[in-house]
Amino acid sequence: MNMRISGLVNDSIVDGPGFRFAVFTQGCPHMCPGCHNPQTHDFGGGRDMDTSEIAEKFLANPLLDGITLTGGEPFRQPEACRVLAEAAREAGLNVWAYSGYTYEEIQRNPAMRALLSKVDVLVDGRFVLAERSLSLRFRGSRNQRLIDVPKSLESGTVVQLPDK
Repeated sequence: MNMRISGLVNDSIVDGPGFRFAVFTQGCPHMCPGCHNPQTHDFGGGRDMDTSEIAEKFLANPLLDGITLTGGEPFRQPEACRVLAEAAREAGLNVWAYSGYTYEEIQRNPAMRALLSKVDVLVDGRFVLAERSLSLRFRGSRNQRLIDVPKSLESGTVVQLPDK
């Protein structure tokens, strides 16, 4: 399956815990002022890449703890990102996703919800420049949440991870 990406990082240590393979999707409708990755906003930018080629790359790295789907907006390419998340989980890797959409907004869309069900941790919410903080772990602004997705889906309510 083809997807539009901005880039790949084979050994990220800032997009979740441990060593991670980060997939920067291309295209974002939020265009948050002060965004860390403004080059990913244009839906026509980046390049096409097959999900099997991306999975081959992260499956070939035995040092990884997980993959991170970021962007851009990965939930605008939910089917392709779900394929990557499934491959990662089958290999015993955890899956993090960053989204400008909130958990509640994602729940309203069946394709996005299918991707969410394959994610371990969701960092949700748009980046808000006025809420920016360099002291936050794995997120850029105070309004964003670190959500334990399996526990949230099981309980029916958002379960946040501690900010430590």
